[in-house]
Amino acid sequence: MPGAIYAEGLVKTFGDVKALDGVDLDVPEGTVLGLLGPNGAGKTTAVRCLTTLLRPDSGKLTVAGLDVLKQPNEVRRSIGLSGQFAAVDEYLTGRENLQMVGQLYQMKAKAAKARADELLDQFNLADAADRTAKTYSGGMRRRLDLAAALVVSPPVMFMDEPTTGLDPRNRQMLWEVIKRLVSGGTTLLLTTQYLEEADHLAHDIAVVDHGKVIARGTSDQLKARTGGERVEVVVHERDHIEVASEVLRGFGKGDTTVEEHTRKLTVPVTGGAKLLAEVIRELDIRGIEIDDIGLRRPTLDDVFLSLTGHLAEEKTEDNGADTTPDTKDRKHKKEAAK
Repeated sequence: MPGAIYAEGLVKTFGDVKALDGVDLDVPEGTVLGLLGPNGAGKTTAVRCLTTLLRPDSGKLTVAGLDVLKQPNEVRRSIGLSGQFAAVDEYLTGRENLQMVGQLYQMKAKAAKARADELLDQFNLADAADRTAKTYSGGMRRRLDLAAALVVSPPVMFMDEPTTGLDPRNRQMLWEVIKRLVSGGTTLLLTTQYLEEADHLAHDIAVVDHGKVIARGTSDQLKARTGGERVEVVVHERDHIEVASEVLRGFGKGDTTVEEHTRKLTVPVTGGAKLLAEVIRELDIRGIEIDDIGLRRPTLDDVFLSLTGHLAEEKTEDNGADTTPDTKDRKHKKEAAK
């Protein structure tokens, strides 16, 4: 049975550019799928197709058990969307923004006010509730936008790079909000180019590049594809690199890589902290002075590099789609209320 969010053979082209090239997604109810990839990979286009903002060229799409192409109005009533940019009316107060969204969803005025007050407390915006949104910081606007997407408590949420441009403190705050949301049973598709974010929040991760899903699995499963633990050593003297490399080969489970300019050696290993202690003892016996040594697991950066040949750096999205924040996000809020 398909999950709460399901896509099969999703294709979308813009002129000669194939933004999505047969994407398959399946997100079980109450879980988070992290859609990971650089700008231009097709993440936003996929979200816009699933949320009825774009019509795909082909593919089967269902959200909350509803056919996205045949039942768009019902889909809009079942989802929330928080885009890359906060789509709030800056001339209204925080409270007025939330009440307006509630009334667009045909909530009674009293119910809309009560829900606005509840969300303002939940997102730590109560003290600024009666200030106009144009006086809010970027982090406050982002939290207000997310609150607006939750006015009707949708069972399915789409968050398109929700923490882009936020400082670490506000990013951490949003992560906590997202975790509370999912613990309450909401299904979430989260697009991000922050590898740490996908690692922290997602039950499952789909890596997207050039409009295709190139890998799928949990964070640990994807990391396992690049190998296990690694010992990294930085020797003090460049002349000690050859001897240190010999020592590491004796403990390693693969080739030792050497960066001459940084005097760093890396080797894949198994054995954890106990093996690390043995490496340190052997280096000391051989008289090799070290500046740094550590045991680390592969990161999602390593995963992305091994899968695509490049890091998840920012690219320019060039798929012909309108990515203007007000056009994209305000359109959804208005259409969802129809």
